[in-house]
Amino acid sequence: MYFPFNASPVYGDEWVLNNNNNTSTRNANNIINNNSDRPSIPTGAAMDSGEDPDAPDTNRNKKKRHHRHTAHQIQELESMFKECPHPDEKQRMQLSRDLGLEPRQIKFWFQNRRTQMKAQHERADNCSLRSENDKIRCENIAMREALKNVICPSCGGPPLGEDSYFDEQKLRMENARLKEELERVSSIASKYVGRPISQLPPVQPIPISSLDLSVGPFGGGGGCSSSSHHSMGLSPLFDLDLLPGSSSTAPSLSLPATVLTEMEKSLMAEMAAAALDEAVRLLQADEPFWVKNSSDGREVLDLDSYVRAFPKLGPQKNPDVRVEASRDSGLVIMNTLALVDMFMDSAKWVELFPTIVSKAKTIEILATGMAGSRSGSLVFMSAELQVLSPVVSTREFHFLRYCQQIEKGTWAVADVSVDFSSRENQFTAPSSSRKLPSGCLIQDMPNGYSKVTWMEHMEIEEKTPPHRLYRELVSSGLAFGAERWLATLQRMCERFACLMMTGTSTRELGGSWDVLSHGNSVQEVAQITNGSHPGNCISLLRLMQQEE
Repeated sequence: MYFPFNASPVYGDEWVLNNNNNTSTRNANNIINNNSDRPSIPTGAAMDSGEDPDAPDTNRNKKKRHHRHTAHQIQELESMFKECPHPDEKQRMQLSRDLGLEPRQIKFWFQNRRTQMKAQHERADNCSLRSENDKIRCENIAMREALKNVICPSCGGPPLGEDSYFDEQKLRMENARLKEELERVSSIASKYVGRPISQLPPVQPIPISSLDLSVGPFGGGGGCSSSSHHSMGLSPLFDLDLLPGSSSTAPSLSLPATVLTEMEKSLMAEMAAAALDEAVRLLQADEPFWVKNSSDGREVLDLDSYVRAFPKLGPQKNPDVRVEASRDSGLVIMNTLALVDMFMDSAKWVELFPTIVSKAKTIEILATGMAGSRSGSLVFMSAELQVLSPVVSTREFHFLRYCQQIEKGTWAVADVSVDFSSRENQFTAPSSSRKLPSGCLIQDMPNGYSKVTWMEHMEIEEKTPPHRLYRELVSSGLAFGAERWLATLQRMCERFACLMMTGTSTRELGGSWDVLSHGNSVQEVAQITNGSHPGNCISLLRLMQQEE
């Protein structure tokens, strides 16, 4: 017999069978539990009854009763979710009591809600990234189209293509040819005119930028002649006499700003950074790098340990090359900032070490460092070191000086020689001396003092041995070693401190000698110059007796 049934929904999207003819023997509240035909429950609105998903399969086979939460329950759960998406056990129990739900239902509702929010956020992020990607792609296409139609503003020609490298090489070859032509014309003019072009007056004035001026005088205040320029390795193209308004005695002109290419500047920056790292490691290390000399107790570098830690690539060592490496430390009456400022300025550096540095020059400032600080400063310098004796040869260097603040109150200054094979005639010192990574570590101490750890490391090629009177002094490394540098620095800082206390200028001779003259005045009888520095002199004084 056919029984017409009508299915009607109840709470929780459940479906019950209604017998229109009231002839069915089944209970009207029985539920059709067919998962394939049952409508899906909206996300976040309906929760399961709290059955454990890890329960045995026998429990899962039982019919499950699903309940739809009321609007009040959903509102309370949403407000709690906004305040605390991860409620603890106590909060879940409180919600279950307030809303009349089981704690497991509360737990699963929050889990589903968190999953839903995560999915919504991911979809929003994906949409945002997709729109940004489309925007960048459109801008890229527009820029490519604009580059196809770009023209040179000076010549009106098309942009450089893939042949730009070859065009640059052609320009370099043309520059080399023009240099050779200029040298040839200069030699012809000197033959017929009687003097080279560099000594002829300029045809038309060319303005000199202030950037072409050095930061200090060469050699601490003396001028540079044309011969000194050539002794430093400058080619005739860079003769300062070619500049208008300059002469062979112009004191403060440096090399032109175009003397270094961008590639060379980049290589110099990398070389200086590597030298600073090596110098700091050696300054802070002890054994096995540094050992005590058995004869005088000085700290000298163990070359075997150094070569193993810092292997050098290049040709085999010249048997005539001798390595000098020493280290010393002590206290100095000057703060770190003042010391760093004097080290990075070639003119101040000469005045700080008048008995060691006979002349120094800042060739080019490659980096000025951070604003208001010397940290990160990189300068390309040249210097001549001396011993106060005419029988000891001077040592000339072209080197990079790099300054960096390692930590608060601690600074490092490192030197390393520059060796460019392509500029052999320009940056090669005639004394065949080369500075390996050297420098000093300066640490702030109380009362304005600084602890300075000094290291000197250089390669010296001596084709002729030193004079027998100074042979042991030079060969042992004392002549240009760290001990001499540090001792000179301590004496000069003490001198500056005394002059600052008395308010006397460093250039003032003084009219009285209170300690030895007991208040009587003294008269300078003679002054004997000792060295190229004007302040390095000997004064003969005579005591003036007071008339009774």
